[in-house]
Amino acid sequence: MMAVKAYSIAGINNLDETVRRDIFLHMVPDEIFKRFSLPHNLVDNHGNNLLLIEGNPGSQSLELRLFHEAEFQDPILYCHMVDTLNGQIHVLLYIMNDPFAPRFNIDVLPDGTKTAFGTRNRNLDEELKAMEAGLLPGQIRRGLNILSEAVLSFENFIQTLGQNRYFNEPLYYHNAIIFERYGFSYQMGKRKMASIHSKFLADDEVISKLGSTPFRRPEAQHSIFYRSWAIHDGILGEKFDGVTMYKIIGRKGSINTAPGIHW
Repeated sequence: MMAVKAYSIAGINNLDETVRRDIFLHMVPDEIFKRFSLPHNLVDNHGNNLLLIEGNPGSQSLELRLFHEAEFQDPILYCHMVDTLNGQIHVLLYIMNDPFAPRFNIDVLPDGTKTAFGTRNRNLDEELKAMEAGLLPGQIRRGLNILSEAVLSFENFIQTLGQNRYFNEPLYYHNAIIFERYGFSYQMGKRKMASIHSKFLADDEVISKLGSTPFRRPEAQHSIFYRSWAIHDGILGEKFDGVTMYKIIGRKGSINTAPGIHW
């Protein structure tokens, strides 16, 4: 494990760019290097930088974008991290995209207005196409299907900072379920997740709304995929938020807030 003279995002942002870059090279899963034949230094043969790091000195926020080729529209890996009040790492957003998969413009309206991945505004036509293609809320392309490797690489990064836990904020219902299955626990929102499960099975008001829009499929009662789309569509009368999760390195939780529900 490499020695790092930083213990937080703010500390990393105060380091020399070369040192910062070396830190984050170790956060990229090996499978990404192999799948896209990326050079180890993430600089292509034409001198183009494929790893963009945005974080100003003194800032407690940092964004990473890794591209498989220069000037491509979407990164294959995007991560936005901040420090908690205690200097621990909190992941606000972590996305992996398959650049060779079809793109669905759920992130912009026809006039170019950004939607914040459908959390601020929604491009309903593109979202419906995405859902029918098997994508989940917030996805512009199919993912890379390497979350296990990504979690391990990220935890190695956390350990280089001398920390033993990190936090994340699932943006959608399905994110929280996925993280449960990877051993994450809840700092807040566990009761909310259990309540959502109960509502889809026994709340007459919620059940009566199933089938009322293309995103509220009757299958949502017993499917994580369709539940997430229905929640994104507002079937619960509120946005999905107020959930924060954490993972302790070397430990795996066993929480399951949707028992018996298939994907």
